[in-house]
Amino acid sequence: MSLCRIALCVRYDGSGYHGWQIQKGLVTLQGTLERALTFVAAHPINTVCAGRTDAGVHASGQVIHFDTEALRSGHAWTFGANSNLPGDISVVWAKEVSRDFHARFSAKARRYRYVLYNHDVRPAILRNAVGWWYRELDEERMQQAAHYLIGEHDFSSFRGAGCQSHSPFREIIQLEIRRVRHMVIIEVLGNAFLLHMVRNIAGVLVAIGSGDRPPEWAKEVLDARDRTQAGITISPAGLYLVDVEYPGTFELPRIPLGPFFL
Repeated sequence: MSLCRIALCVRYDGSGYHGWQIQKGLVTLQGTLERALTFVAAHPINTVCAGRTDAGVHASGQVIHFDTEALRSGHAWTFGANSNLPGDISVVWAKEVSRDFHARFSAKARRYRYVLYNHDVRPAILRNAVGWWYRELDEERMQQAAHYLIGEHDFSSFRGAGCQSHSPFREIIQLEIRRVRHMVIIEVLGNAFLLHMVRNIAGVLVAIGSGDRPPEWAKEVLDARDRTQAGITISPAGLYLVDVEYPGTFELPRIPLGPFFL
């Protein structure tokens, strides 16, 4: 029987998982999703994702693909998987795609949002869904700093230890900061990202927004190409993979950017 390729869009709360990628003896998102899809397909399923998220990181628009011999409708894949998944993971849509589609390599860009609760009292509600910064942030200073990071650069200063990428060069297409009441949202669109890169960018911008550093410090950190010259790696709790962009020829469904509480 010939194989067909299925693409899925997945949402998840990553706070209870050791990241996306399967790790022996640990509960991961990939392992949990593959068990659910295996039940629906009635044969083992191996998935490929658009971007491997770290432990504690969430997604409202993760895209995966897998190959299968099973003949199922998009509705059957979506609701069959959701019937076998825990409450913190859900499949949003499923679609058969051409065999040249690849969740990772076909992607043109990925969009992340870091949601930071900016208040002097730590959050109780949504405490695993948002980051927290107790000092008042100046989003205009943060936006000034963000301009230095747009474009293609060597992002070694924002690269987490243990990153396995062969090159530190990445392109940031868009980096915008805005406030929604007590929430400061850092939204970044790039072709791809290094390990902890978005969280490290957020750490630098928070230091600038707090008044500890001038906006020009972002360029100094970037030019240093040295992780020790940057700021903190901010908590994963507020980070979301919200969208993956693909060529229109694949005709994948489009959904509103998340997380939904914004």
